[in-house]
Amino acid sequence: MGKFFKGLASSGCWNCFDEFNRIDLEVLSVIAQQVLTIQTAIVNKQRRFMFEGTDLNLNRACSVNITMNPGYAGRSELPDNLKALFRTCAMMVPDYALIGEIDLYSYGFSKARYLAIKIVSSLTLSSEQLSSQDHYDFGMRALKAILTACGNLFRQLDWPEDQIGLRALNDVNLPKFTSNDIPLYKGITSDLFPGVVTPAPDYELLLSTMTTCCKQENLQPKPEFLNKCIQLYETIMVRHGLMVVGGAYSGKTKVIDVLKLAMSSIKDNPLYVNVVCTFMNPKSIL
Repeated sequence: MGKFFKGLASSGCWNCFDEFNRIDLEVLSVIAQQVLTIQTAIVNKQRRFMFEGTDLNLNRACSVNITMNPGYAGRSELPDNLKALFRTCAMMVPDYALIGEIDLYSYGFSKARYLAIKIVSSLTLSSEQLSSQDHYDFGMRALKAILTACGNLFRQLDWPEDQIGLRALNDVNLPKFTSNDIPLYKGITSDLFPGVVTPAPDYELLLSTMTTCCKQENLQPKPEFLNKCIQLYETIMVRHGLMVVGGAYSGKTKVIDVLKLAMSSIKDNPLYVNVVCTFMNPKSIL
């Protein structure tokens, strides 16, 4: 951070530290001292100043900006001496329903407003009624994933728009819920989409191939295991990145392996591709 601020002060750049309060509290205290040194030099209209033992040219056009989400998991509260160095700018909560409506119209939906309100309501009710888990997210990222799934399904399926919306909600949300929360969630969606039943997706080829791959790997192709493989596939289709979470020996790695083998086996089908896995030890990367 010291090197970063040296370059900032001498070049006159503006910068914005995103998610600033994810930095550890001890580090934030040091940064407060560094920012204060630069701001004091600017206030005193100095041409040169001492920064951590280095004599630097000061370009007074430089500026430090930060963004933060207070109250989120894994975030620190800014110490008072650092908070005093920044002028706050309040942000309003975005209109999720309007964002969803615009996105759905762009995908070609005619009942975009109606669907967007139902999707946002399902996320709001889920956040209020379901259990609290570290990996649950009912914010903008979840909404974007659902809208992306709606767009993908709209291009692939000739279904009524209600069914596509419900199918997208289930595809994105069900894989991450614990077994106790699934009945509650299904109750929410049945209230929001009364009488709407989604036809079962046609995964016959993928399921039969996964069953064969399970036998090759000396695994039992139980319906619960194959269902998790399908859920992983559906999540991959709508997310840029994802995490597979669960207890030790719950089958996380085998789910990935079986899906990889099955998709690679039927890569000639245009719906599937050859899968290459690269494993990295995160502790080896500095």
